Amino acid sequence: MSIAPIAAPVRVRTRAIPDPGRLIELLPDERGPLCWVRGSEGLVGWGEVARFNTRGPDRFEAADAWWRSFTSRVEVTDEVRLPGSGPVAFVSFAFSPDSDESVLVVPQVVVGSRDGVGWITEIDAGVASRLPSVRRVAPVRRATGVRYSEGLQSVEGWRRAVSEAVARMRRGDLFKAVFAHDLMATADEPLDPRFLLGGLAERYPTCWSYAVDGLVGATPELLLRRTGTEVSSRVLAGTNWLGELSGSDADELGPALLASGKDREEHRYAVESLVDRLRPLCAEVHSPAEPSVLRLPNVTHLSSDITAHLDPADPPSLLRLAGAVHPTAAVGGTPTEPALRLIAELEDMDRGRYAGPVGWVGARGDGELGVALRCALLSGSTARLFAGCGVVADSDPDTEVAEAAAKLVAVRSALEGRPL
Repeated sequence: MSIAPIAAPVRVRTRAIPDPGRLIELLPDERGPLCWVRGSEGLVGWGEVARFNTRGPDRFEAADAWWRSFTSRVEVTDEVRLPGSGPVAFVSFAFSPDSDESVLVVPQVVVGSRDGVGWITEIDAGVASRLPSVRRVAPVRRATGVRYSEGLQSVEGWRRAVSEAVARMRRGDLFKAVFAHDLMATADEPLDPRFLLGGLAERYPTCWSYAVDGLVGATPELLLRRTGTEVSSRVLAGTNWLGELSGSDADELGPALLASGKDREEHRYAVESLVDRLRPLCAEVHSPAEPSVLRLPNVTHLSSDITAHLDPADPPSLLRLAGAVHPTAAVGGTPTEPALRLIAELEDMDRGRYAGPVGWVGARGDGELGVALRCALLSGSTARLFAGCGVVADSDPDTEVAEAAAKLVAVRSALEGRPL
């Protein structure tokens, strides 16, 4: 269901405030927190002025049109003028056009911090029940009695899917496909998303911690950032972890990953996919000749930072860019259409908004979108956890199962409140 933008003028005021400190700690309660934070910078929001739900192959275009319509009625007083000031919508898109609905949420209050500057944005669209800008922060409730069960895709079913995919790749049907795996968690009481969000942010300060409409996670992968005519992206593909390399230590993971032909091939597909999709929309696109290594507490990835410049005469908005590049080979596969067909056939579940774009968009078409990885979808006392692995012809099904388990550790440890 879609909710139309409010017809009355939307008054928006952004003013500077002293350093707000840890942004996640400002979220007043567990009802629908909105968040995009990396380290000490980012945005948090609460309350709801408007929302827009969409689905289907044109979901990005529909979201962009709705957001333009909403912001066309905005009357802005902005004393800050930094990325993320003024009116923003927090967004989370489904991976597949046939999947669950994608959503944009316009909060009533946004607090942000960037480059040492703090601000608060208040949005008044004439809603009947106004929320005060500052409310008493309710204590964060720790999850208790967390227990796990198989998700929609069993471990054995996922292993069989990987085996079949590898057989088809060796036959030459395609080069790569990325399969998702899920795990169900149930607690004794309703889960407080702020507990999971805070735990992930603390464990992964170099990742982007996010929360949008019940989807909570911390992603190391930046799909797109648009600031004026500048665009950037961080592509991740190719992974290892301590348990994969018997007798190794953390210092050996990076060199081993760079020396892995299988992981280098997987990474190359992901970079080429993004560059090829960006090039028709950009005046220039630049990618590094060699990947670097990104080390996280539980896994190590191959990483490439991509930069691009838009045509200033007609720069596409962030949402239009996202529609053009999603899904990249990092979360879909290569070639795209055969990979997506294989995922639909073998994955045997709806991954929802997992691996879809998530983040925020501003009134001028700027914003930041990550790839919804290392996440869980919370509903009451249950959480559906997700992880995924890129499969190529040289993949070993048992190794891919172990990799998915290693990636799930990030959310499991934060959900339980225990060290990694």
